[in-house]
Amino acid sequence: MSADNTITVKFFARLREELDTASLTVEAESDLTAGKLLQSLAARGGSWTQLAGAHPVMIAVNQVMTKPDTVLQPGDEVAFFPPVTGG
Repeated sequence: MSADNTITVKFFARLREELDTASLTVEAESDLTAGKLLQSLAARGGSWTQLAGAHPVMIAVNQVMTKPDTVLQPGDEVAFFPPVTGG
């Protein structure tokens, strides 16, 4: 078993402020996707619910923008960014 069976999750911009955390570590599970991770975090309730809200959160895995169906591996770094808004 690998000594590092975790995934680092980072939050940027408004998400970092509203969730009151810059990063956390979660256990890597088989078949865990970025989207499943997002839903799991949103299930914490409170301000976390915005992660699964009407405005999609942008996702990067190992500093590459990706889609929610990307399968995560131990050692990956997942970053969540608030949706881009403009006017």
